[in-house]
Amino acid sequence: MAGIGVTLNRLFEKPSLTRHAAGFVYSILVTVAPMFLVIGTIILSQWALNYSDVDYAARELYGDTVLYIFIFSFLATSPFNTVLSRYLADAVFAERYDDIMPCFHIGLLINTVFGAAVALPFCIHEYVVGQVPFYYVFTGYCGFMAVLLVFYCMLYLSLTKDYVRMTGYYAIGMGVTFGLALFFNKLLKWEVTYSLLLSIVAGFAVIACLETALVQAYFKGNSRNYRPVLSYFRKFWQLCVVNFLYTLGLYIHNFVFWTTDDHVITAGSFVTNMPYDLATCLAMFTNISATIIFISRVEMGFEGRYRTYSDSVNGGRWRDISLAKNRMFRSLSEELLGLARAQFIITVVVFLLCQVLLPQMGFGGTTMRIYSLLCVGFFVLFLMYAEILFLYYFTDFSGAILTSILFCGVTLVGSIWSTHLRTLRSGSLEGERCRKRACLRFQQAVRCVRGLDQCSSALSYPAFRLCRRENAR
Repeated sequence: MAGIGVTLNRLFEKPSLTRHAAGFVYSILVTVAPMFLVIGTIILSQWALNYSDVDYAARELYGDTVLYIFIFSFLATSPFNTVLSRYLADAVFAERYDDIMPCFHIGLLINTVFGAAVALPFCIHEYVVGQVPFYYVFTGYCGFMAVLLVFYCMLYLSLTKDYVRMTGYYAIGMGVTFGLALFFNKLLKWEVTYSLLLSIVAGFAVIACLETALVQAYFKGNSRNYRPVLSYFRKFWQLCVVNFLYTLGLYIHNFVFWTTDDHVITAGSFVTNMPYDLATCLAMFTNISATIIFISRVEMGFEGRYRTYSDSVNGGRWRDISLAKNRMFRSLSEELLGLARAQFIITVVVFLLCQVLLPQMGFGGTTMRIYSLLCVGFFVLFLMYAEILFLYYFTDFSGAILTSILFCGVTLVGSIWSTHLRTLRSGSLEGERCRKRACLRFQQAVRCVRGLDQCSSALSYPAFRLCRRENAR
């Protein structure tokens, strides 16, 4: 990501408000802009197609399909991309640019085969058990593979340092998504949820094609030397473990809460817990600015110190090496503390705004109660990931593995333990009590109505009049 640092240093070279604003906007464009483009397009497409008027079962199937596509495509690519990234870094450092395309082909084969091995059994189960139409299942599978390919190609596009063009590809793909959603539903009169799903798949297929074409345009040579790429998986297996455990830790608490009483099963295959999943999404967005701050601070501050230290080790004096090392670790401490301070302020401000605005938008109860806890968790999580990346700088793979194992293990155990806490389950218990009280009130109302009917018919009987007269006495 050195290209980001060069651009940011140029933008912040002269201290002015406009240049600082331009640097912040550029950081957003190269980090979280694609994610917000996807989310915004999905929301806009749903609004344009009157998604809220669709029946509950169709909405649940569509929402769960999109959720599973993004979560499990991200999980499927996580074990391999860090090792491939290390191979690419070494190839670029040694100026072996012809070895990049063999790495691309091997990585594409591994990710595709592994992704298919994960997705096909689930799709078969969805079709056989859930009785979901074949065309719907196949479209979801194509969406999974398209998103997997997009995530994979981003690894190679980072070498081109053309981050603005990458964001432009997302804008093109999401434009295709919105246009096709209108075309399928308004002109062809297709069902709303399938129009949305197929348009999302088409949009990501366009992004994947554009990214693949850009990779092949930048790296035209091909040494066809595939064996060294495979050897890196044996040599740097620790990177596979670290990145997979970290990615798994991001979602393992969701998987645990999918087993609680609040879970919903759609089509006999999709398991979700909407209040908890929604709270997780809100908490992640609350702390997403840590990515922007980390890239800005590392690219503009720490990397220069790290390069100075690396250069001094190669042929420098012991005094120069010690001085560069002390400056590097001092910079490391400053960057971590600066990241924690800045992110803490942003998280508190966003959290307070959400506490005021979200209840007015219909969010409340269990979602808001869990959101408060998850905000703290994701705040610490993003700081932890920054520390893991710093460990990569010093090739401390043992420390990175230990950190990821502790993170994933503690998250799993803590999630299982927290499912039994009354404070977290109070929302669901209260909801269950409300439903039971509503049923009792309805039954009582029915009995009252029946009683009133019997009383009205008994008004004509002399016995009732006699009883009323005696009660009056």
